[in-house]
Amino acid sequence: MWIAIAACFLVSSCGNTEGSDQQQAIKLLPVLQVQLSNAHVDTDYPARIEGKVIVDIRSQADGYIEKIFVDEGSYVKAGQPLFKIIDRSLIEQLNSAKASLNASKAMLANAALELEKNRDLSSTKVVSDYQLKAAESNFENAKALVAQNSSLVEAAKVNLDFSLIKAPVSGYLGRIPKRIGNLVSKGDAIPLTTLSDVSEVYAYFSISEKDYLRFISRSEAKSFQDKVMALPNVQLILADGNTYAKQGKIQMIDGQFDKATGAISVRAVFDNEENILRSGNTGRIVLPEKYKDVILIPVLATLDVQNKIFVYRLTDDNKAERVAVDVGGKSGGNYLVIGGLHPGDRIVAKDLNLIQEGEQITPEK
Repeated sequence: MWIAIAACFLVSSCGNTEGSDQQQAIKLLPVLQVQLSNAHVDTDYPARIEGKVIVDIRSQADGYIEKIFVDEGSYVKAGQPLFKIIDRSLIEQLNSAKASLNASKAMLANAALELEKNRDLSSTKVVSDYQLKAAESNFENAKALVAQNSSLVEAAKVNLDFSLIKAPVSGYLGRIPKRIGNLVSKGDAIPLTTLSDVSEVYAYFSISEKDYLRFISRSEAKSFQDKVMALPNVQLILADGNTYAKQGKIQMIDGQFDKATGAISVRAVFDNEENILRSGNTGRIVLPEKYKDVILIPVLATLDVQNKIFVYRLTDDNKAERVAVDVGGKSGGNYLVIGGLHPGDRIVAKDLNLIQEGEQITPEK
């Protein structure tokens, strides 16, 4: 009898312990209720910087470099001399062309005299019409030869001018791979140097098709170009993490998507009066967007699993169910949720890695 009573006591005692352990196992966690709010979302994209004008400086004359007037990296103005090619052969070509021109002019003068004489004799029937026509033909040929040699003289002058290579625009010089005494020609694959006008710079970046459609569809402008111009100003984050002082403006969206990446190229322009930026700089373009009546949830209230974002939403009886959400961007420490949650939903605010699917949760008050 005592044994039976003891057994019953033990069973009862064990039952109460299990119930107490289950009650203690229910986690007490902070819970927040999803609400609509306004948001400012910044989306950033890797960017490369190029000068407004980039010119390859090449020689249009064949010869050896005689002088280099500038140094690598220096600033030059439009029209400033850069290189001098030895021009002795070009001067001789010009002199030869001038001599041919003078000879042709003498031939023209002689042909003019012959034509005038034959016209006078033809009027008195001393010479035949054939002789007159021959004289006229010789005169026209002499005129044509003068015109041809005049063109050769001008071409020789142009070639001589090509021996002095000048800056076509103002800007900064790149490397100068060839030095004094090196042979250059019009067919060289490598330019003498590169000249960049960086008074304004272009920042090129690519956006996804999804982002492109979102930006364009949200604009109230009618024409495509007006939609592009209506896009907000952008910021440039430099490679050292600092923000460039001036804002940029999007000017152009490419005419087609890249088939390999599914992205489309965008160009923003920045003033660069202080010449801080150079061609070849890299950075990140920050494109801001404003949203009204959207759902924001803390990043700490999410779980990232295999490139998907999850939250734990509470049922009416406070059980945790894992729900995938669609994120449209990030605003500070919050995610902008565009799908998966509704206003009034309750989600666990932190410590999601401690929760299991279907687990009972006690909302922290």
